[in-house]
Amino acid sequence: MGLILDTGILIAGERRRETVKQVIERVQSVLGETEAALSTVSIVELTHGIYRAKTDADRERRRSFCDEICRDMIVHPVSLEIAQLAGKIEGEQAAQGIAIAFEDLVIGATAIHLGFGVATLNVKHFKLIPGLDIVSL
Repeated sequence: MGLILDTGILIAGERRRETVKQVIERVQSVLGETEAALSTVSIVELTHGIYRAKTDADRERRRSFCDEICRDMIVHPVSLEIAQLAGKIEGEQAAQGIAIAFEDLVIGATAIHLGFGVATLNVKHFKLIPGLDIVSL
């Protein structure tokens, strides 16, 4: 099974000054050899962090890390099918009074569409998505 990495894993790695390769190696040391990929939503979240940086040095480090991710990892776009699946999940869960953060919803829908699980540091958010395989790191 492949895994979509939640953005939190990437942010934690960037804060530890790891390279993208080191982040992937750390994930694989826990989970074994597996395909690791991202949703484009993670690129949105990482880019947001670039522009929220308080110093030029932090901004440049974050930009470099994001550029490395875009170069070295598979980033799955939000296709029509993923958008429809996210809407279905959100609608069904909202009908039950369950609200899911949009970013987590799209990351989770991307994983389900691909037949992947999600690797995350925040299981609580992803447990709200039925049918999603979740791997806690």
